[in-house]
Amino acid sequence: MSTTINSPAEPTTPAGKAADFLDQRTKIGVLTKQLVRKVFPDHWSFMLGEIALFSFVVLLLTGFFLTMFFEPSMELTEYHGEHPAQLHGQLMSVAFASTVEMSWEVRGGLLMRQMHHWAALVFLASMVVHMMRVFFTGAFRKPRELNWLVGTSLLILGLGAGFTGYSLPDDVLSGNGLRITDGVVKSIPVIGSYMSYFIFGGEFPGEHIIPRLFTLHILLIPALILALIGVHLFLMVLNKHTQYPGGGRTDKNVVGVPAVPVFATKMVGNFFIIFGVLALMGGTMAINNVWNYGPYDPSLVSAGAQPDWYMLFLEGSLRLMPGQGTEWVIAGYTLSLNVLIPAVVIPGMLFTFLFVYPFLEAKVTGDHREHHVLDRPRNRPVRTALGVAFLTAFIILAVAGSNDLLATHFVMSLNAITWALRILFFVGPVLAFWITKRICLGLQRKDRELVLHGHETGRIVRFANGEYIEVHRPVDEQERWLRVNYEAYRPLEIAPATDARGVRRKGYRSDRRWQRISRFFYEDRVEPVTPAELAAAHAHGEHDEIEAQRGTPELVSGSASGEREH
Repeated sequence: MSTTINSPAEPTTPAGKAADFLDQRTKIGVLTKQLVRKVFPDHWSFMLGEIALFSFVVLLLTGFFLTMFFEPSMELTEYHGEHPAQLHGQLMSVAFASTVEMSWEVRGGLLMRQMHHWAALVFLASMVVHMMRVFFTGAFRKPRELNWLVGTSLLILGLGAGFTGYSLPDDVLSGNGLRITDGVVKSIPVIGSYMSYFIFGGEFPGEHIIPRLFTLHILLIPALILALIGVHLFLMVLNKHTQYPGGGRTDKNVVGVPAVPVFATKMVGNFFIIFGVLALMGGTMAINNVWNYGPYDPSLVSAGAQPDWYMLFLEGSLRLMPGQGTEWVIAGYTLSLNVLIPAVVIPGMLFTFLFVYPFLEAKVTGDHREHHVLDRPRNRPVRTALGVAFLTAFIILAVAGSNDLLATHFVMSLNAITWALRILFFVGPVLAFWITKRICLGLQRKDRELVLHGHETGRIVRFANGEYIEVHRPVDEQERWLRVNYEAYRPLEIAPATDARGVRRKGYRSDRRWQRISRFFYEDRVEPVTPAELAAAHAHGEHDEIEAQRGTPELVSGSASGEREH
């Protein structure tokens, strides 16, 4: 007796055979099935990360084109190109000459250069806005702390990519930027001069900086960015995507659309929109026309020079720092605080804050649970206020980076603008923190009022006894869930300073410090409405009386279904 085993049908098409061959050797079909069935929440703010990703794709495509025509050499040559006429016969570096030739002689070269530059600006802008969204909504909480560190590292690498690329043409603007970089490096105590000599291959500007920056820009930094993007996406899929609060959304489920075809279709459409917008910007909006500035000459310093927006905060920090009395000579070493503090200490504080904040908040909250539902920014007043305060400081420094242009365009005193921005740099973030925190607490109180009393309708009714009341419309279940489904954390509670035998407890001082920080975060809070409070607010005898008298002459107008008085 024989038994016949029915084997699965063999694929007949070339594509099917190729897929079957690959699946039998890699089991990629299992992974593909999981990804296809993956559910992603649907919200417009989630596209911010996609804008950064697709802008980077445009950077890679245009950068590959530019690499084929750019010559990263600082050797001197005379320019004999037909255009532009004002550069004919000038002595310049090969790097600058190849940039000009690429723009004027290569078909599509200027379009690619400008697309590349605009894509870099959009890439960094979208990363910053994406990180703001993550910060204000608490998407960095467990289990996503590692992904937050990866994202912050990507931002630093993006700044490095922008700086190295901006410096490659070797024009006056980029050369001045490198000169500032040389000063910043030399301001580092003890090792600064040695680091500058190593970076530039001798005294500034040397002969090696452009080739070295080129290697970093096209090889090392893009490779690191690609690797971190892969880690970032892998962790996003592994930990599942966060979702905004709402009815039925919990830390145990995901409410959204399937990856295929809905989410994938949106991603493809988003890519073509971003590519088209960047192509339109590159074709119609001139940027970084280096031939207007000329080749770099260390003896020239241009007025009104501005770096790209992402470096404006560093430029402004340097411009605001006073110079008098900030250079000290200690044991034969010059300590240039006028450069070290604004260019090293302040950016270091900014990125240190970004790196440690998820762990700081987890420590002062005492909450080590997994969170997959995002916070409403109003429900975390101190976190939101801190974010706004840091953004305020960043904006003030960016404005300070254009203080000379403000002075010339508005016919104002440069010194007056500088002093005003110096004061504002210290006062502005404090005011922004206080105002933002009060706004968040006020919005939380408004949420309580809406849940307990409903929305105002503007309708006034009168009882038979002559009493006038306003009729409110109760919130629906979805809105009520949104406004009450959050946790108002309390300051940490710690054990007493001494144990039962009167012996001072080890670690009490550390616990006390963390308790003070926790009080800073959660001393002022608004508790969400409890079921008991909601039941008490809705248990009004007057409501039944209005329902019974609806349509009677004693009422000004009949109330709508579901409305009640307050």
